[in-house]
Amino acid sequence: MPIAPALLEDWLRERYFTTTYDISSSGVENYTVDQVLALAGTSAASLGGIMFRDSHSLGAEPLRAALAERHGTDPGSVIATQGSSEAIYLVMHALLEPGDEIVVQAPAYHALVEVAASIGCRIVEWAMRTEHGVVTNEDELLALIGPGTAMVVVNFPHNPTGATVTEAQQGAIINTCARHGTWLAWDNAFRDLVYDRAPLPDPTPLYARAVSFGTLSKAYGLPGLRVGWALAAPDVLAGCVRRRDYTSLALSPLVEAVATHAVRHADELLRPRLAQATANRAVLGDWLARHRDRVAADLPAGGVTVFPELTTVDDVTVFADRLDREHGVLVVPGACFGAPRHIRLGFGGARDELVAGLDRLAALLPVAG
Repeated sequence: MPIAPALLEDWLRERYFTTTYDISSSGVENYTVDQVLALAGTSAASLGGIMFRDSHSLGAEPLRAALAERHGTDPGSVIATQGSSEAIYLVMHALLEPGDEIVVQAPAYHALVEVAASIGCRIVEWAMRTEHGVVTNEDELLALIGPGTAMVVVNFPHNPTGATVTEAQQGAIINTCARHGTWLAWDNAFRDLVYDRAPLPDPTPLYARAVSFGTLSKAYGLPGLRVGWALAAPDVLAGCVRRRDYTSLALSPLVEAVATHAVRHADELLRPRLAQATANRAVLGDWLARHRDRVAADLPAGGVTVFPELTTVDDVTVFADRLDREHGVLVVPGACFGAPRHIRLGFGGARDELVAGLDRLAALLPVAG
């Protein structure tokens, strides 16, 4: 079946490079190569001996070992990919067949839904609800999972809302999938970006039919490195390799070397960016409180995005386009996530850019009637 357009990518494709104030991003402020290597205690000279030969289909051993150590698993259960999008694509093509029933949350990042839909799977949506950044209707998700469910696909902390689940809620999801033998695909892109709570445990050591996805693009500030991964049983990864042989084949050894430094020194990269995101979240909270007559949102518990409803705007997509064209402020209209009354705001970047973008957004919002 044809794959649906990636509306989020269509929206950002050109605007990302031309806007003045980007408050759309789902990641933290980007690092440079020198900054990454300095935090890792090395320099660009350490990359000089890299041979530009093909890498292993699952990823270079040092990178897989570093990822395995960080996530408490075995290197044989790790595949390093071209961003987590490739991991999602490979896993779904390895595990799903036309006609399979897939339960997904709504709203959702497009790859988590449309790849399965393009295979010919039947999509069942769970309309997530939250309060204070935590899911309140996980019972409705559990009720959708049955013996005919091939896979459950969730993302916590969530893009675009920043909502998450408690460890008890995560356990209930895992247990329900286990009762029915259902595959659980858990998008962990924002695992390390949480506030006032510990990161959720990776589900793969807890359930044999769980697969988790991760990336250096979000919490690590390295989207241009294009490195992600999947953690799964070796037989699942073997199915991924069969399909990868027809697409990317492998990662670049230069990319893998930088990524290995980043993963081995993950806490050094994460610490300043999480502190920045925490401070920016407070700025965002104050802004939301001041404009609650025109903007309705739940403050995120994780990630660096929030998904407010613009209550005084008739056409949010037209509004977002004007905001970018006339005021140089980039946000993502909620139509890209199937929620046309909302926008996605990102608060992981520089504080000055966030404040300037929010001020211009507020100035353009219609006054409540």
